[in-house]
Amino acid sequence: MNEKKIVVLDGHPLNPGDISWESFDSIGAITVHDRTPDDQMLDRARGCAYALTNKVVFPAEAFEKLPELKYIGVLATGYNIIDIEAAARAGVVVTNIPTYGTDSVAQHATALMLELMRRVSIHNEAVHRGEWTSSIDWCFSLAPITELTGKTFGIVGLGRIGLAFAKIGAAMGMQIIAHDAIQLDASRLDGLAVDYVELEDLFRRADVISLHCPLTAETDRVVNQERLAMMKRTAILINTSRGPLVDNDALADALRKGTIAGAALDVLDVEPPPAGNPLIGAPNCIITPHISWYAKEARQRLMNIAADNLKAFIAGKPINQVN
Repeated sequence: MNEKKIVVLDGHPLNPGDISWESFDSIGAITVHDRTPDDQMLDRARGCAYALTNKVVFPAEAFEKLPELKYIGVLATGYNIIDIEAAARAGVVVTNIPTYGTDSVAQHATALMLELMRRVSIHNEAVHRGEWTSSIDWCFSLAPITELTGKTFGIVGLGRIGLAFAKIGAAMGMQIIAHDAIQLDASRLDGLAVDYVELEDLFRRADVISLHCPLTAETDRVVNQERLAMMKRTAILINTSRGPLVDNDALADALRKGTIAGAALDVLDVEPPPAGNPLIGAPNCIITPHISWYAKEARQRLMNIAADNLKAFIAGKPINQVN
């Protein structure tokens, strides 16, 4: 066995115990920590050639103190937790996992959209409280219930996940409009009819808006007071991408005033959110705790790709390298 040391600094989100780290056994001796506080990162990574991290930060100064470190595998798509320029200067290769969760995220986004449009949970809860048993009618509704057929579906960022979600929407009879700096050609759209539009046009026209773009200087708070005011009062917003794409205060205000009909979020700008986050408790706002990626099948793919990334690096042919 290759006795090079591998340390996993925060393995619990990827593997709470229902999958295995065995794909790393042939690589070296692996130590898995469920969680690592920032002040313990250096101690746990010291002496290791390979480190795997999801959210544990590697700032520039860390590389001076970890001379044995040769490789960091980020157990996620985003890699902003690593100072990749400092890593490159230190000769440390950084890789990420770009494609593991497409279907899981798209399906979770679908669940959020359907929950806002069909209001399944509040009616289920009402039945279990006895409200159907005591009803004088054979059915009742506690909130508007809406069909998706014929609605306009606006996708901000038509990459892998955005395209997968758009196909689901099209299968339910929705009309797809999209905004993206890069327009996919017909072969990649796989028969999907898409009308590419300017961002403001998308916000004005769409009945459902879903965010699937990366976080950049241009997209930071892309959903703000001005763009929320452009939306239809019956429209809903979905974000399963990056929390800072949305201005929390502006969205909470729009929900309270009825500027838009609802929002469903799987990501927030600070995670876990502080108690004072204005979206917690906002009306018609569904929030799930960053679990759109969390299907077991997606986590197993992530595990396999992470092992393949490390094996490729050791073989001198790194893949999914980001620095």
